[in-house]
Amino acid sequence: MNLGGRPGFNPRPARARLETPLSYTIPEHRQGAARKAAEALRSARRVVLTTHVNADGDGTGSEIAVAAWLREQGVEAFIVNPTPWPDLFAFLIPHPSWVLPAGSDEAAEVCASADLVCVLDTGEYPRIGRVKPMVAHLPTVVIDHHPKAGQAIGGLSFRDDTAAATGEMIHDLIHIAGGPWPAAAIDGMYTAIMTDTGNFRFSNSSPEVHRVAAELVARGARPEPLYNEVYASAPMRRFRLLEACLATMDHREGVSWMTVPTESYRELGAQPDDLEGLVDYPRSLEGTEVALLFRGTNLGGTKVSFRSNGLVDVNRLAREFGGGGHVRASGALVDAGMEQAIRTVVEKTRRAVAAARNSNEDGSGS
Repeated sequence: MNLGGRPGFNPRPARARLETPLSYTIPEHRQGAARKAAEALRSARRVVLTTHVNADGDGTGSEIAVAAWLREQGVEAFIVNPTPWPDLFAFLIPHPSWVLPAGSDEAAEVCASADLVCVLDTGEYPRIGRVKPMVAHLPTVVIDHHPKAGQAIGGLSFRDDTAAATGEMIHDLIHIAGGPWPAAAIDGMYTAIMTDTGNFRFSNSSPEVHRVAAELVARGARPEPLYNEVYASAPMRRFRLLEACLATMDHREGVSWMTVPTESYRELGAQPDDLEGLVDYPRSLEGTEVALLFRGTNLGGTKVSFRSNGLVDVNRLAREFGGGGHVRASGALVDAGMEQAIRTVVEKTRRAVAAARNSNEDGSGS
């Protein structure tokens, strides 16, 4: 993994900084929890930060933002994730020493000696995988924008499922704390928001998150270089993988799906972050209410990504398979091979689409 980003890319040159905040006001319902979370983090000596397996832009961006903010104040902050840091977001890391592989002696020592763990962009124990036993002895702060689920992580909770991204909530935490605003934190928060809103094109692109983005830009975030780093720097293997996936595209009664051919994935040397955005292709097919992306696992199961175009609550659908997420974007791990998983998930999704359409026609839908 190249922790320094692309050669020649400098994400944090000298830039103008705001001396005073903009007119942005933190939503009232977040203020109390944001203040308590900020106080707990700043009063710690050593903090472990973690996020969900196969971390995305929101998880990694939020981690970097909190780590940079804490380190600026003299608090030791280290990132220990259950799965490797994705190459796609390596450019966010100011120094390799910030991120410790979960299986390393350094990570074990840091977790043993820390006095607080902060779980970001998830609030469920299964989602932090092998990090769970490493931090089980620590007081916990959870910062998350997903709906609360059955296996919720305890501790001090700063959760809000109305937020577009966890990065939006980190902004509010730093804002209510009065800063500081290190450049790495600004880039992390902007990247978190940009990716979880699909570059501000998804339905969660609220007026509030646009106001947060505006403040981050005023504080020095540079939209074009950050966009290029995430969306305009794809290796050739990603296009070859897309080519193989598009050949599997299918559609039935409002459900569109695509599979990731295991052989192609292996032959191309693809990485989990190469799958980022693939589900948007079946989602954009005419007549689609729910899009699905299927990918086999090394243990014989099948990972499924669910995306809704608004009619169906895919969080509820994914929970039928032991997963979850958001109303319009969720995931699940199905304990079945690819063919069986496709049959089962497509059929249940087709029924959910039909029920939602009937409900709308009857006038009883939302």
